[in-house]
Amino acid sequence: MKKNIFYSILFLFFLFIFSIFYKGLDNSNIYTTEKIKNENLSAFISKELFSNEQFDSNDIIKVNKFTIINIWSSWCIPCKQEHSVLMDLKEKTNINIIGLNYKDKKNNAINFINKLGNPFSKILTDPDGVISISLGAYGVPETFLINNESNVIRKYIGPLTHDNILEIINLIKS
Repeated sequence: MKKNIFYSILFLFFLFIFSIFYKGLDNSNIYTTEKIKNENLSAFISKELFSNEQFDSNDIIKVNKFTIINIWSSWCIPCKQEHSVLMDLKEKTNINIIGLNYKDKKNNAINFINKLGNPFSKILTDPDGVISISLGAYGVPETFLINNESNVIRKYIGPLTHDNILEIINLIKS
């Protein structure tokens, strides 16, 4: 009798676990950036990398028709790959590009910019990563295309490509 109760409980336990996993198969865990469109970007205050002057993100964004916020770090390999694409974007457009330096040492970030060039009109710092998390970033690099009303038009996860640059140019022209 005790054996039957034990096997019944064991069977119910495995049935319960199986049903949880089976239900989980129906839930999509694919992250798309479509949900981000037209959301209002959270305002933040940060210090500029070179001058330590404090800036409010709204003051930087509202002055320009479009702004790009690129979250990057000197220790990030994809950020290094993306950097030439950002330099190309700077040459091809007059869009306001803001760099948000994520969890980086100041000297390393400055050396990175001095070595590879500066595509940014301002470089703000995020030493503890709190600003990036509040913006909805999952890692580096991530890029937000924002209009002057602080609405996110497009979010790019991972390094920007030349195809992304063409897309950005088409979006800001329309």
